[in-house]
Amino acid sequence: MLSLKVEARTPEKKTSLVRKEGRVPAVCYGPKYPSVAFSVAQGDFAKIWKNAGESTVVVLETPSGKVNTLIHEVQLDPVKHIPMHVDFYAVEAGKEVEVHVPLVFEGVAPAVKELGGILVKVLHEIEVKATPDKLPHEIVVDVSVLTGLQDQILIKDIKLPSGVHAVTHETEVVASIAQAVEEKEEEAAPVDLSAIEVEKKGKKEEEEGAAA
Repeated sequence: MLSLKVEARTPEKKTSLVRKEGRVPAVCYGPKYPSVAFSVAQGDFAKIWKNAGESTVVVLETPSGKVNTLIHEVQLDPVKHIPMHVDFYAVEAGKEVEVHVPLVFEGVAPAVKELGGILVKVLHEIEVKATPDKLPHEIVVDVSVLTGLQDQILIKDIKLPSGVHAVTHETEVVASIAQAVEEKEEEAAPVDLSAIEVEKKGKKEEEEGAAA
């Protein structure tokens, strides 16, 4: 299980000062856990976030003990795209939670390889419900079942791990096949050389008349 060591953060200490020290301001809360302010080393959090995402339990090692959490929300700097603040959600063992889990598409669709169709990935994550210990880090979608140009994969077609249930409606489209549309080259209209010649002749006569 992933763990992350955090330090207590007093309200008097400004978040800007915390960031200058190379740490990220954070808060942890839950149904049975009072809201507590922490800070975590930026590098340590980046590694955990990459491995855990928002659907894997992270054990916070706090000054008062260990807390099982999920990374609930991460605020990023709009320019540097580094974490500016983190919300951790304290989970209860055996109690189901609802989270969004990323989808990973695997395989080759025969409708693409053999029929020239285009694979359209409609969803990139789905919402599921499970106890914290059964939450998947990602869910695999096998696109090799897409054999025809009208084929689709729905939520109900995805095989979920034991104990995991979809919250997203079962008829939502996850992926589909679209037919490739050939672009026709526009044929250039034939040039009427006689019209150009007449136009030039008329312009020449007009210039000669003006000169006279």
